Order: sequence, then C-alpha cells, then structure tokens
Amino acid sequence: MKLKSVIIAFIIAGTILSCATNPFTGKQTMALVPNSQLFPTAFQQYSQFLTENKVIKGTADATMVASVGQKIAVAAERWLNANGNEGYLKDYKWEYNLVDDKTVNAWAMPGGKVVVYSGILPIANGEAGLAAILGHEIAHALANHGQQRMSAGMLQQIAAVGLNVALNDNKNLQLYNQAFGIGTEVGVMLPFSRSNETEADTIGLYLMAIAGYNPDEAAKLWERMSAQSGGQAPPEILSTHPSNASRIANLKALAPKAKEEAKKFGVTSFK
Repeated sequence: MKLKSVIIAFIIAGTILSCATNPFTGKQTMALVPNSQLFPTAFQQYSQFLTENKVIKGTADATMVASVGQKIAVAAERWLNANGNEGYLKDYKWEYNLVDDKTVNAWAMPGGKVVVYSGILPIANGEAGLAAILGHEIAHALANHGQQRMSAGMLQQIAAVGLNVALNDNKNLQLYNQAFGIGTEVGVMLPFSRSNETEADTIGLYLMAIAGYNPDEAAKLWERMSAQSGGQAPPEILSTHPSNASRIANLKALAPKAKEEAKKFGVTSFK
C-alpha cells in the first residue's frame, strides 16, 4: 500500500466519521470526543491553570477583557438565535481572565473559558483591537476547533496503526512511520489547522462587528502583530497559522461583509 493511499484513506475516514455541524458555516466537522466529555475536562484544566498563574483582578484592563469578551459572547448568541440555533450555547460557561504574563497570546478553551495575557494588550491598542483578538479566540471555542483537533489527532494515530499492520515490514517500519508522520503533518494536519485559523478569523470578524466594534481594526491588529514579530515566521506550508500577509488580506476583504452582517442586527456605527 502506497503512503499516498494511506493518507487518502485517513482523510476519507475523517469525512465518514464526521458527526457534528458547525452552525456558523454549515459544514460537517469531526467530533469523535463529545462536548459532554470535553467541556468538563477543559473547565478543570482552566481552573488548574488559574491557580498556577497570576490572574489580574480589579484593574481597568481586567474589566475591559471581561466586558469585551462578554459583548462578543452576546453577539454570538444573537447570531445563533437569529439563524435557528437557539440553545447552542447552553453548556458553555463563559469566563474571561487577564493573566500577568509578557507572552503575546490569548486563547479560549472548549466551552468558553478564555485567557488573555497582559503582553498582548499593547498590541491590541484598545477595545477594538482586543475585540478582534477575543472574537478570534471565542470563535475557536464556538466552532469546536479544539474538539476537531483532538478528533483529527485520534484519526492520525489510528491511521498510523493501520499502516503498520498493512505493511507488515518490520525492517523498514521506522522509515515508513517517519514518512507517514511527515506526510500527514504537512499534507493534512497543518492545512487543517490553518483552515481552523482562517475560519476563526472570519467568524470572529462578524462577531466583533455585531458587538459594535469596527471590523477594519482586525487587519490593523495583524499589521501590528506582524511588525512586532519582525517578520519572523516559518513558511506558511509548515505553519499551524496562515501567514500574516494572507491573514491581513483576508480580513480586509471580509470587513465590508462583516459590516453588512452587523446591519441585520441594527448595528450601523462602530467603535
């Protein structure tokens, strides 16, 4: 069996086993780990993280993080309800915390647990930039990207075991496994991750607009991110994320559509 055939089988298996629908895109997604199991585990890990890190409370920045995050979550609920997905967020338990850390990062766990590192706030440069960051991270949680990544990883492992059984060649097994690992990582897993990032950019842009924040600020945020990084990044094909240039171009192209979507919810002016 050729490596290419195994990779194709891996992709087909992922499609066949898809059993959830992304309400924002209508696409079928992999969901081998149900949210009923995933969310409690994520909540526990989040609580553990907070005990091990310095959480900033009671400051203007901490208040801003919680306020902007909640506005994005409300915008998501409005959009979901308007598009026939009432109750989609019933198991989400939103929480937003600012952590004292110079790392330029923010993230959201399955089920709505969000962390913003203080190091990203200067690049956010205010509420609108922070809304672009939180819109993106919250979109990951809403679209169940964590669930999808776990499912894809499980399928990758299953396919690797299947390859070993099918080949039955102990002499060259290590070589085959290395080739399979590289092939599936570059050909399947990394493109999958980049597509999740682009999807989160798109959903997040719409949500920030519905929440009243100017979607034009998202591209400006990534211009600042690019400047902060000094242009240092791996080639897009070897990265989990789209290149900054691709991301900025995509956000600029989508901003007018996000404004039009916001008008449906009576939002015609933006912060």
